[in-house]
Amino acid sequence: ACVCEKNKRVTNCRTDNTGQCRCEAIGSGVTVDCSTLTSKCLLMKAEVMGSKSGRREKPKDAFEDTDGLYDPECENSGIFKAKQCNGTTCWCVNTAGVRRTDKHDENLKCSQLVRTMWIIIELKHAERNTPLNAESLKKFFMDTITSRYQLDGRYITNVLYENPLITIDLKQNSSAKSLGDVDIADVAYYLEKDVKGQSIFHNSAGLNVSIDNEPLKVESTVVYYVDEIPPEFSMKSLTAGVIAVIVVVVIAIVAAIVVLVSSNK
Repeated sequence: ACVCEKNKRVTNCRTDNTGQCRCEAIGSGVTVDCSTLTSKCLLMKAEVMGSKSGRREKPKDAFEDTDGLYDPECENSGIFKAKQCNGTTCWCVNTAGVRRTDKHDENLKCSQLVRTMWIIIELKHAERNTPLNAESLKKFFMDTITSRYQLDGRYITNVLYENPLITIDLKQNSSAKSLGDVDIADVAYYLEKDVKGQSIFHNSAGLNVSIDNEPLKVESTVVYYVDEIPPEFSMKSLTAGVIAVIVVVVIAIVAAIVVLVSSNK
């Protein structure tokens, strides 16, 4: 037996011939390599198996993750299947597993898994008397992302500080990503969980953000996704809300007529 330092959502750990620790991901049974990050798809599947009540923040923007946690279908390689379903409702996702189409019936065709090439992580820190040093902040996140999450520094294109917002840009298109590189979607997922104190790493409570030896409290995290092909959301997404309003109006009118009839008696 061995310990999977990079993922605690595993079972049946063993050391292989090369001395590497390999374990089975909970929920899927897929073997994971503990020397690198586990794919987001397998982590989500394990999280659903461990807790059906988990929900991530409900976002405000069209292309944040509006669906939160679901039980994903993963390929044997660990990546998301392009088409995901919950019962008879299906939708297409990107490489980060985030829905990029409206929800349809089971006949939906998702011809390809569209690559998320740019992830914007927006962290908001608690109110402070003085702003942080932008250079120190940039160094902290560059160092943390390259060492803790093993992402090649060339994929971190920007760390911007606009008090109280810290914006981290991760860019990695399909042609730039080489074999063995961790995926920016997996990095963003690990970072988001770390900041929220729900670390995936073994024996870790989360990420201690410390700038110039001063601990920093992160109040909120929002992740935005930009795909190589734009998402396919339609105005139909609004239909349910509009129908609900129409129904309420009709019920109100009927109620008013009933009141009138009653009072006329």
